[in-house]
Amino acid sequence: MRLKCLACEVLARPLYWSAAQSPHEVDIELVEKGLHNQADGLRTQLQTKINTFSREGYDAVVLGYGLCGRATAGLAAAGIPLVIPRAHDCVTLFLGSRERYNREFLNCPGTYWCSQDYFERQSDGDHSAMLGLGSEADIQAEYDRYVEKYGRENADYLMEKMGAWSKYYQRLVFLDSGLADDSRARKYAHEQAERHGWQFEIINMDITLLRQFLEGGWNDNFLVALPGKAIVETHDDDIMCTEGEPE
Repeated sequence: MRLKCLACEVLARPLYWSAAQSPHEVDIELVEKGLHNQADGLRTQLQTKINTFSREGYDAVVLGYGLCGRATAGLAAAGIPLVIPRAHDCVTLFLGSRERYNREFLNCPGTYWCSQDYFERQSDGDHSAMLGLGSEADIQAEYDRYVEKYGRENADYLMEKMGAWSKYYQRLVFLDSGLADDSRARKYAHEQAERHGWQFEIINMDITLLRQFLEGGWNDNFLVALPGKAIVETHDDDIMCTEGEPE
């Protein structure tokens, strides 16, 4: 197959490594991570690019994103499939499975995540930001999901409880890809943890999902949206489906 991969730049090294192992021809285009802070703007940019790729002879467009504050909800490709991991955000892609992501979240929900690619792509004045820090768009999207699923009163209660831990982060995890010398990024992450009094841990990445993603192993961990079918958020463990499917 000939695949076009459109992905967040924080996935750069593991994506390029996985593409090199893939039996398919994979063209990768990275998108600036800062666009996550504006879900509508990111969605618009992604859709514009997808529209172009659909006319360039690819067999599928694969998105190196999760739901990402609903930024990918509504995306569709004309004429070819659109493939996306069933994930809320890129941390799941670094950890290798939704199950591992859930275990880490239950173990310590107040966790910041840092990786070498994220560190290297920080802009001036952005050095306090880490993966896992929800943007305003992410928080609003989470609240909207709770309202739809549980009602406004229960949603208010849940957000209040979540706020109790989100305001007090306890841990910073550095994700070790094993793909390059990450000593500078690791040192920076350790310094940030000490500065804020957070527990510091190093966890090995598991890029199984990314390898399956670029090798065409699209099992239940991925949503394959047929041509013209848009991605729709669900409120269950599947995370997303395509329009017309029961949620």
